[in-house]
Amino acid sequence: MTSRFSALACVALLSMPFVARAAAAAPDNVPPAPLAAPAVSVPYATTATMLATAMAGSRIVAVGDHGIVLLSDDGGKTQRQAKHVPVDVALTSVSFVDARQGWAVGHWGVVLRTTDGGESWQLQRSDTKTDRPLFAVHFFDADHGVAVGLWSLILETADGGVHWHTVDLPSPGGGQRADLNLQGLFVDAQNRLYAPAERGTVLRSDDRGAHWRYLGTGYKGSFWTGVAGTDGTLFVGGLRGSLYRSADHGETWQRVETHSKSSITSLALCGSSIVGVGLDGLVVRSNDGGASFVSDVRADRLPLTAVAFDAACHAVLYSREGVVPEAQSQASAK
Repeated sequence: MTSRFSALACVALLSMPFVARAAAAAPDNVPPAPLAAPAVSVPYATTATMLATAMAGSRIVAVGDHGIVLLSDDGGKTQRQAKHVPVDVALTSVSFVDARQGWAVGHWGVVLRTTDGGESWQLQRSDTKTDRPLFAVHFFDADHGVAVGLWSLILETADGGVHWHTVDLPSPGGGQRADLNLQGLFVDAQNRLYAPAERGTVLRSDDRGAHWRYLGTGYKGSFWTGVAGTDGTLFVGGLRGSLYRSADHGETWQRVETHSKSSITSLALCGSSIVGVGLDGLVVRSNDGGASFVSDVRADRLPLTAVAFDAACHAVLYSREGVVPEAQSQASAK
């Protein structure tokens, strides 16, 4: 079974040159346990595999391999590493509620919080007994947030992440257990929360993550990412170029043809513009709110892992090799 968990493992293997450099740069007295070592500050952090982005006001915050957090205050033209991240683990998702308050999650069940726009982070949660990764996080406001991950793991907080409690999912039926890998989180204008998952499933919560419904799409593979358009239309993407659209809050879905078998790893929206990126250099884009899409494949076939829109709706791309240079990002997003 292919999942975001295995996909992240593949991305990590592809980023071994960065891993080797980071290990060589680490002090000799740093303990080997992944949670005991803070992320290493290195001059080549922009070449680390980046896995997710969020906007902290007008600042782009990207998170990725080995606890690397990159910040950009000029729409992606320049990037710098955060001053302090207390863990050396893969960070898979990040969410901000304003220009200063944000959360990131990742492997070993870690949850990090920042109150200074991503400059420094504090550890709120970890689980060193079992590496049950968290794949996505979304905060509705400074108090209420949800994180999801491996084997239907759902965590909910009502106090800004000081305390988290587990939400038990019902069985999807048919004798199956609630053991799907939940790969992403996104909301629509009514604050309905959606979780793209394995087996062509999307989960929906109408009460900020307390209760969930299973929504079938007709697809059998994994979804890794999703966005909600300004008109309420939903889009989810994932394995083998799969892209699906729903105009009725996920009750029914239609496949969008991408003319690609390359997996879609990230979707981002700004106004009527939607950009999706994927492995093998795939870029899919729409300038009409998702009514139609055009697909391109980059000549360098760079495995793209995340995309963000800056305040001016310019797309900034990230990959297994780090930040995609601005000129290349803009050319791919047009």
